[in-house]
Amino acid sequence: MLKNNLSQLLVCWRKLDSALVLTVDINLFNYFKMSEKSLIPSTVNPDLQKERNAASFNVEEFATWWHGGAEKLKFKRELENYMFKDMEEDNHLTQYKSHADIYEQAVKQAIDAAKKLRKLQEERNPGGIDIWPELYNSSLLWGAMPAGNPFGVQFVMLVTALKAQGTDEQYADFGKRAANFEICGTYAQTELGHGTFLRGLETRADYDRKTDEFILNSPTLSSYKWWPGGLGHSSNYCIVVAQLFIDNEAKGVEMFFVQVRDEETHMPLPGIDIGEIGKKVGFFGVNNGYLGLKNVRIPRTKMLMRNAKVFSDGTFVKSPASVLTYFTMVSVRCIIARDDAIMLTMAATIATRYSAVRRQSPINPNDPEPQIIDHVTQQLKLFPEIATGVAYRLASDYLMSLFDITSNEIERGEYGRLPEMHALSCILKVLCSYDATEGVERLRLACGGHGYLTSAHLATLYVYATASITYEGENTVLLLQVGRFLMKTWRNAISGKPLSPTTSYLVDIVKNNSVEKWSGTWENMVKHLEFVAANKTRTAFESLTQRLKAGQSEAEAANNTGIELIQAAESHGRAFVCATFLAQVRQLQQKQSSPALQKVMGNLLELYLVNTVLKQMTNILRFVRLSETELRTLQTRLEKALIDLRPDAVAICDGFDYHDRTLSSTLGSYDGNVYERLFEAAKKSPLNQQPVPKAFHEHLKPFMKSNL
Repeated sequence: MLKNNLSQLLVCWRKLDSALVLTVDINLFNYFKMSEKSLIPSTVNPDLQKERNAASFNVEEFATWWHGGAEKLKFKRELENYMFKDMEEDNHLTQYKSHADIYEQAVKQAIDAAKKLRKLQEERNPGGIDIWPELYNSSLLWGAMPAGNPFGVQFVMLVTALKAQGTDEQYADFGKRAANFEICGTYAQTELGHGTFLRGLETRADYDRKTDEFILNSPTLSSYKWWPGGLGHSSNYCIVVAQLFIDNEAKGVEMFFVQVRDEETHMPLPGIDIGEIGKKVGFFGVNNGYLGLKNVRIPRTKMLMRNAKVFSDGTFVKSPASVLTYFTMVSVRCIIARDDAIMLTMAATIATRYSAVRRQSPINPNDPEPQIIDHVTQQLKLFPEIATGVAYRLASDYLMSLFDITSNEIERGEYGRLPEMHALSCILKVLCSYDATEGVERLRLACGGHGYLTSAHLATLYVYATASITYEGENTVLLLQVGRFLMKTWRNAISGKPLSPTTSYLVDIVKNNSVEKWSGTWENMVKHLEFVAANKTRTAFESLTQRLKAGQSEAEAANNTGIELIQAAESHGRAFVCATFLAQVRQLQQKQSSPALQKVMGNLLELYLVNTVLKQMTNILRFVRLSETELRTLQTRLEKALIDLRPDAVAICDGFDYHDRTLSSTLGSYDGNVYERLFEAAKKSPLNQQPVPKAFHEHLKPFMKSNL
């Protein structure tokens, strides 16, 4: 009644002075805004609920398995509720803020998260092992820091490197301060002119015997450190990766702990040129920075010396294994592979829930508009990405377990597993980042125009995934490193030397270069993918050998064989992922899991293997003869795999158990109220906070009245 009366009053007032009318308009606009209630229903969208009711398996059982057991799942949920309960509702709306405001928000959210985790530590595990630094970078907390974490690198890389590369005394001296967040820091390796090629780094650390100090310099503009997260304005210390020189003789790349800002004033110290590199496509609040050094002196004891050492007289003792210097990078690549798998399954959750709610385009002309998830072409966009996310999550879990084993062996002075660990971390980082980037974009497109909105969160996931293609090792360079590893492995195979477990399949090809007849079983498909990888390795090795015999140097021959090397590396990686997925499903079948869970995991494996084989068919047909019937059967199996997964797609995504805060998506919330959330998000745009924008009075109205 009041709204109607006010509307009639507005008509009368329009006859008065326009300025007065404008005032009344604004007052009315503000009244209506204040009186608005949330449009979002308290119930679940019926189409989404229907999908959940039709699931063939128990979602809670899937979630329990996916998260590693009932206790871990329980803790995860308690942690999310604890971290998200006091957050402002609109904390995720960073797209409307300035770059400076986003950074301020990121710092505040990161500190708030650290405080909460410390409090949780005191409540749950007082006096015990600190669990909060590990949780601080967990994907479980992405929703608590939607602008990004400026201190993420501190705990992912800086503290990790101080533990692994510093002595026990060094860690006690300054490592614990970083671990306790008494100081803030980052890991400065990449330079403006050099990234993945670490031997090309230009930053110098010259040892001065007279003062027992290292003198650090950035001799050129291209030697400025460039990209470290948090370096811009969030760090007062960092590890600087530099070329060590003693008596002007290069000793190789080492790590140095350097203070860059005053602990009290946060002002840059003498000789330090530091700042932020500017706004990026994503990671707006991470505060990536640059660093230049001019005659910066640090004590000799600030070089990390668990492996390589410099004594006061200038004696240098090199590391027992050169790759140990880069072992921190190996650990980070393991994390990247896992995080990319998480981003892909997050995007799949958003797009699948949206596809269950969105109705469009009747399949039969006279029928009502169906859920778009019923279109087989939509299923082909969604379901393979769900399966791919599962495959990479399982592979990255295996990689993390292997990393722990390798770390324990290193502590015992055993370095034999390092080459395999390095190669696996490289290839999984490559495949996960490539496939997650392509998959998230495919899922964004599957959501039509709505997927283009920032509030859908798919664009954010895309830029996060695509960034991982280049950081912590550019993918082509990493593929070439894996290719060189395979060349060494092939030499060992043909000379009868033992091979690492994940390359042992090469032995069969060396002996007889044959594969069992195509039968299409899961094991058989994996065998054929390994056969392709082995032959790709063989042909690359033969090309490399021919070039060497023709007089090319090792470097020239490797460069000219580069295409075949990266193809062999990719085939090796894809065979590894498929074999790992198969092993995990077989293991699940032997456990006390329900037949329903085993079946749905078998359906996911079937789709992943068939889809991978079809995508790799050009390579397969190069080395294996398949009949037209066998090829048609694969297409039929692909279509059947989509049909089999259709009733369970939403439930599988529910089993990933992503909190709505983590998804942060108008399209992918658990309740499925897509249109209401889209409209409510639109109403929050700053341009909608006034009925008439300033631009109308300053630009548009004068122009229209100018009689041009």
